[in-house]
Amino acid sequence: MLIHPTDPGRVLVERHDLDPLALPERLLRYEIHLRAIFDWGRGYLSGPHPDLGRGGNVCPFAQPSLERGRFYLAVEPGIPAAGPRLAETLRCYRDWFLELAPRGHPSAQLTTILLLFPDAPPDDRCDVVDTVQHALKSEYVADGLMLGEFHNGPPDKGGLWNPAFRPLRSPVPMLVVRHMVPTDYPFLRADPDQARAYLRLFGDQVPVQLRELVEHDRLSRELVETEADQAGIGAP
Repeated sequence: MLIHPTDPGRVLVERHDLDPLALPERLLRYEIHLRAIFDWGRGYLSGPHPDLGRGGNVCPFAQPSLERGRFYLAVEPGIPAAGPRLAETLRCYRDWFLELAPRGHPSAQLTTILLLFPDAPPDDRCDVVDTVQHALKSEYVADGLMLGEFHNGPPDKGGLWNPAFRPLRSPVPMLVVRHMVPTDYPFLRADPDQARAYLRLFGDQVPVQLRELVEHDRLSRELVETEADQAGIGAP
């Protein structure tokens, strides 16, 4: 278990904190939720799925992250509500994440923090998770990070290879922080600012299978921007 350097009330739970049980008293009631997510990571994320639409594991980083002890869980008690308080909580974990795994750190790409909302109503779509993720995603992308939303709503977003598949389904609602990787471009291309942030970081590391798409989008953005500039000529 890791304790926040300036806020001892915030902790990151590791898998070995559950066997034997070594949780702070305030987290004991969430043991079942923590176990569910570690099992979900070890099972669903770390294996193939017939509806995924491609070969390989659902998440290629989950298994090595778990094996290397870089898969950290945090708990936000209470029913989540979108707003400044939750945004600030997430920024706290973002900053802690960057201290634990600065880009270039040997295990940076395998490090992730999963912030769980176990008190969210079980029959709720947990729209707050989607809302907060949408509101803060660009801020995280600008820092070279991804902020992912997971719940059992099911999530609206389909898979890249099979739009009918919902890869972001999870047994506990949560938001997940990790480093951006070169294969993330399809998740960012719809937003010009996010696409530019990606290119600033990975302009010379774009995977072969994405280069044509990246170049097509770049030319399209330049065309739109040129037309917008021309439309503004002579405007007061």
